[in-house]
Amino acid sequence: MQIRLGKVPKARQLARLGNELSRDAQLRLRWMTHYLAHGRNAAFTCRHFGICRQTFYRWWRRYDPHNLSTLEARSHRPRHLRRRTWSAEQAETVLALRRQYPRWGKDKLRLLIHRRGQPLSTSMIGRILADLQRRGVLVEPLRPAVLARQRRRWRHRPWATRKPRFWPLRKPGDLVALDTKQIRPARGVLLHHFSAREVVSRGDVLQIHAKATALDAAQFLDALLTRMPFPVAALQVDGDSEFAAEFEHACQQRKLPLFVLPPRSPKLNGSVERAHRTHNEEFYEVTPERWTLPELDRQLLAWERTYNTVRPHQALGYATPLEFVQRWKKSTRKVQKCH
Repeated sequence: MQIRLGKVPKARQLARLGNELSRDAQLRLRWMTHYLAHGRNAAFTCRHFGICRQTFYRWWRRYDPHNLSTLEARSHRPRHLRRRTWSAEQAETVLALRRQYPRWGKDKLRLLIHRRGQPLSTSMIGRILADLQRRGVLVEPLRPAVLARQRRRWRHRPWATRKPRFWPLRKPGDLVALDTKQIRPARGVLLHHFSAREVVSRGDVLQIHAKATALDAAQFLDALLTRMPFPVAALQVDGDSEFAAEFEHACQQRKLPLFVLPPRSPKLNGSVERAHRTHNEEFYEVTPERWTLPELDRQLLAWERTYNTVRPHQALGYATPLEFVQRWKKSTRKVQKCH
């Protein structure tokens, strides 16, 4: 705003005209009026407003009484912005992979792109994703409501025991953690997701059931032992009722050790609890039309193969569980040959 006066406006004029300024600019205008009204005493003005002299003198040099907009904050945007260094083909590759795996970040996408022979850095993929989101090309899927799980009373288990304190975890298959989670894919539809996490290789076996009964858990146990690429040494479950009765009897028939966790201690089953979050974010939240059980079971089986053979795992040095098992078998053969 320009003040068309032949001389410098007085303090009352500045205060009246300053109503059109922002709150911060009005505060800086009070600094200047106080400074001019008290004999241009900068030390007194700084003590009165509680500011340092460097700050006051910086705004005093910028201050123009004929243009009070000089008291407004300036943009800190750099004059020369970094230009895009990626091509349209690279952006399309990142966009296609992100749409295929909506919950995967730049680190996992980098490994998939490298497998295709396109060496893109992690930071560049991050900038491409940010640019796609800023332009509205990439839209993140909405997150549904948090799914709750019920707690059940602790009961005596005839076959299951507490896990020994120093149970060995040296090779894949030493311990598999099991748990269930309620899934509500549509209004009025309640399904139960079964997860089995092998804690060494991070490999998972997944199934979906209409109910979470002990008979369903026993059927899931058969699928688990069939689809795990190595023998299972022991199982770990919580105190839910689906892991008792028929399930416990099936473990006893196979002479398979079954460890039950103490009540109210999900932290002891953290590996499979974290698996629930991964499958919820990367599969259930981004899979459309999943309210029919047969179709959802087919898609879940395809996701299990993707999780175990395609998805990089940060805990495994960005290797897949299958690659981890193959490396372990290779190293085991070398050790056996040396002996």
